Amino acid sequence: MIRFERVTKRYPGGTVAVDELSFEVAEGELVTLVGPSGCGKTTTMKMVNRLIEPTDGRILLDGEDVAATDPVKLRRRIGYVIQQVGLFPHKTVLDNTATVPVLLGASRSAARRRAAELLDLVGLDPAVHGGRYPEQLSGGQRQRVGVARALAADPPVLLMDEPFGAVDPVVREHLQTEFLRLQSEVRKTVLFVTHDIEEAVRLGDRIAVYGHGRIEQLDSPARLLGAPATPYVAEFVGADRGLKRLSVTPIEPGDLEQPPVVRLGDRLDRATARLRAEGARWAVVLDDAGALHGWVAAGALAEPGATADDGAVRSRARRMDAWLPLGASLKQAFATMLQYDAGWVAVLDGDRFAGVLTPARLHEALRRSVAADSPENADVPRDAVTLDGVHR
Repeated sequence: MIRFERVTKRYPGGTVAVDELSFEVAEGELVTLVGPSGCGKTTTMKMVNRLIEPTDGRILLDGEDVAATDPVKLRRRIGYVIQQVGLFPHKTVLDNTATVPVLLGASRSAARRRAAELLDLVGLDPAVHGGRYPEQLSGGQRQRVGVARALAADPPVLLMDEPFGAVDPVVREHLQTEFLRLQSEVRKTVLFVTHDIEEAVRLGDRIAVYGHGRIEQLDSPARLLGAPATPYVAEFVGADRGLKRLSVTPIEPGDLEQPPVVRLGDRLDRATARLRAEGARWAVVLDDAGALHGWVAAGALAEPGATADDGAVRSRARRMDAWLPLGASLKQAFATMLQYDAGWVAVLDGDRFAGVLTPARLHEALRRSVAADSPENADVPRDAVTLDGVHR
């Protein structure tokens, strides 16, 4: 969808912002450009919509050289979201969002209908927010409007220049989550500029780490964190890159333990006998339909005391709030353990109980993930691999 062919940007005086850059972004792919200030990542992005003209080389958009395209028509085909948002202060949210469709010839009513759909898609009720002006919105809400406006003409390409950089960390995380949800639905081809490696790892299908005008490494988040191509990349992503992989490593079936399972309606004596036979101190409790209910300690099964349900596991079972779907990240699992002060989390495959993830299994999954993307560890025993991907 986007191809850079030996693209260079040289300014008067000899400063080279981008130096013979060559890479491709596939259709529907989100590539994050990350690096320190002045490294050329924003210049790279602005050359796509010709806000900056390259000195040498070609940029192709869907096979067409952008230099041969009228810049105004080109920009109307490309969504553009910036940190300052750039909403028109004298227009309502709905009219701001409808700007580009109107410029492309859509009727005002059709453009406003499209704008309302997109506001709803980014989590803003058009009936509530559509008639407001930008100054009446929070920073996070203005960023959502900026994304909606960029999508209004249904562009194949979306350029985003640190769009969430001007909001507080809590709002930023929420916007990132919403953007990932949105991208899963619309699947645009996205170039996303950021200086934050955590954001790049969370959002990108691939990450381009910039040095000075050049890409030092373009790779998947897992590969980038597991096998930095150069000392510069290793330093940039940080010594804790093994821990950063928590956010890009999913929970897989092989990571799970299978504890004893009992049902709410099981008799206490039979449940107790089972746990004793297996030498287990606790069991997962499923309801009569097989869905996760919670857990029960072996000691609780044997405790005396009469209740209305005495004689059945339901009288001693405890609810389980620490659970996640299969495929959730190890970072989510770790956070859930901390949130509920839990020694393990239950994992569900749809509505079916799949197993539990313990801290030991989480650690093993992370080490296995690090080793898988570290060529130097290919023949190293798993127990020898540490969280930084280096064998000892």
